[in-house]
Amino acid sequence: MHSFVSVGAARLEILQIHAERVDRPWLVFLHEGLGSIAMWRDFPQRVCDAVNCRGLVYSRSGYGRSSPLPAPRSVDYLHREAIAVLPALCDQLGIDHPLLFGHSDGASIALIHAATYPEHAAGVIALAPHIRVEAITIAGIEAAREAWNNTDLRSKLARYHADPDAVFLDWSGIWLDPVFRNWNIEALLAGIRCPVLAIQGEEDEYGTMLQIDGIAANAHRSAVTLCKLAACGHSPQRDQAQAVMVATTVFVEQLLRNKNDIDP
Repeated sequence: MHSFVSVGAARLEILQIHAERVDRPWLVFLHEGLGSIAMWRDFPQRVCDAVNCRGLVYSRSGYGRSSPLPAPRSVDYLHREAIAVLPALCDQLGIDHPLLFGHSDGASIALIHAATYPEHAAGVIALAPHIRVEAITIAGIEAAREAWNNTDLRSKLARYHADPDAVFLDWSGIWLDPVFRNWNIEALLAGIRCPVLAIQGEEDEYGTMLQIDGIAANAHRSAVTLCKLAACGHSPQRDQAQAVMVATTVFVEQLLRNKNDIDP
């Protein structure tokens, strides 16, 4: 059931899955740059059912039915979400040692959080993560802006967000800002200590395999599993849902076998 929780000045839309399973770990789902709870559809429910875990899905400020952003995004917006908002939300809901499941921007947030708070995250599942800005990333966002101006993209996003204009223009604006071209978290990844599953499609329109290969190269103090999917774009959970489900189930079950001391 959807509800709301206040974190600082923000009112965040949340969805809890199987919250009654008090002896099971939490999976926290972190959406993409244009995402929300609703845009995940039933995928978080299916994952939680498959691995018998509790789940928390939430829409970040400015997304879905959460409160608007108080100001335009800054270059460090992903870091702020990972370092301040996510831990505050988990603390408020009593979520300890979660498994973080992130897509695109959400995957970057999960990685930053795990690197900054290595004792907090039990594991990271990163779908189509960004660890640096590539030329293909900029080209993909420029194409998305063209679609925004010339197609029904706005009306599609309006199904999932209270303010689709703010969602799209704020997201595309910061990524296309020349200052953002230098955004890079590769060095930060050395702080990760938990296992990581990184999944990317071979036809991802926003990044190359340098993204997940870079995780393996830089998060060298953690066990990193790479999953590269053919016939798959930037949304593996839609393009190759079954393959993502299988990889996630194997990863989580192995992690839980190896980490019997994860607190529920």
